Amino acid sequence: MRIRKTMWNNDAEPILVIMIILIVLGTINVFSSSFVIATTDYENPYYFLIRHAIWLVIGFIAFVICRKVNYRRWRDWMPALLIGMILALAAVLVVGMSVNGARRWLGVGPLSFQPAEFAKLVSLMLAAAILSVQVKAGRPASVMNLQFALIVLMAGLTELEPDMGTACIILGVPLIMAFVVGMTPAMTKGVLLAIPLGVVGLITLQPYRLSRIRIMLDPWSDAQGIGYQTVQSLSTIGSGGFWGMGLGDGVSKYEYLPEAHTDFAFAIFCQEHGYVGALMVFLLFALLIFFCVRIANRAEDEFGQILAMGIMLLILGQALANLAMVGGMFAVVGVPLPFISYGGSSLLVTMIAMGMLLNICDHGRKPTYGEAADSSSETGPEKPEKAAAGRPKLRLVK
Repeated sequence: MRIRKTMWNNDAEPILVIMIILIVLGTINVFSSSFVIATTDYENPYYFLIRHAIWLVIGFIAFVICRKVNYRRWRDWMPALLIGMILALAAVLVVGMSVNGARRWLGVGPLSFQPAEFAKLVSLMLAAAILSVQVKAGRPASVMNLQFALIVLMAGLTELEPDMGTACIILGVPLIMAFVVGMTPAMTKGVLLAIPLGVVGLITLQPYRLSRIRIMLDPWSDAQGIGYQTVQSLSTIGSGGFWGMGLGDGVSKYEYLPEAHTDFAFAIFCQEHGYVGALMVFLLFALLIFFCVRIANRAEDEFGQILAMGIMLLILGQALANLAMVGGMFAVVGVPLPFISYGGSSLLVTMIAMGMLLNICDHGRKPTYGEAADSSSETGPEKPEKAAAGRPKLRLVK
């Protein structure tokens, strides 16, 4: 019997290592990018770091709990989660805190949270629940049902805040999940036609969105107006060069780059750590996605597979949207970079999602790293490996 040895015992270990590295990098970057505005606005350079640390502790507790809870139980709690989520999104529109013209936060004591961030996770959990039922029954995926109507409702309430970027993620991730699972050709054509029409409609609802799309093609045409954020972001990234200016030495956070510690935190990271640091972050996210796919393929049932796929799409979608926005390839939208950007709700939701993902891994099929790769006789022919009992019908990667 030959034993394949690697540095990991299972797929959960590399994800834990990657998550810890990203959290450490994000925490350092939050302080480095925020101490200037924290000093000028709150007379405490550690203001945002302290709040980030509080959310990090809450997130770690949630991560541990979610890893211990069997992921199948979330389906039983879905009705209560949905009712609470819809009520919270509606409450934001009535009693929510308004910042920069948008009403997106609910206050809880000294902290505030953004219900729309939690709606991202609830929407993909709901999609996983209904899609897994359809797959298990041998039917094509369908979005014409009550569950997807409720997802549209959550996205609509988020758009009213207004927050088009988050609304697109709330609805977009479940739709991509349905595409991957497999819809009928007619439904696929209908969804592909409805998506661009819906995006155009959302853009026309707010005139500033059309201006952002137009300025995206040439931000220097209005470098002191609508294009200011993008121009400053590109200048910040470019000034870092190959090796960066050094930790804490970035200059754009001195009120040159707006939202330097939130949506554009990665630009400050690039300025201080250069292209080498940016490449390291790209590699970490790529490895995270790789192991997410492995966990999805080894999940014990259809619900686990599709839920793991949804979590992977959520992280990947937010990372790509933020990196494209910071790099000037996409219009400015309020999408944070997971683990790197400051934002308590975003960090908490990401930690919850990672806990659920590792619980799926813990219940996944064996063998894993370090176990027997195959059994063979030195004198006789190799015997074919028997199919694992209870093997899921859906295979995400063949």
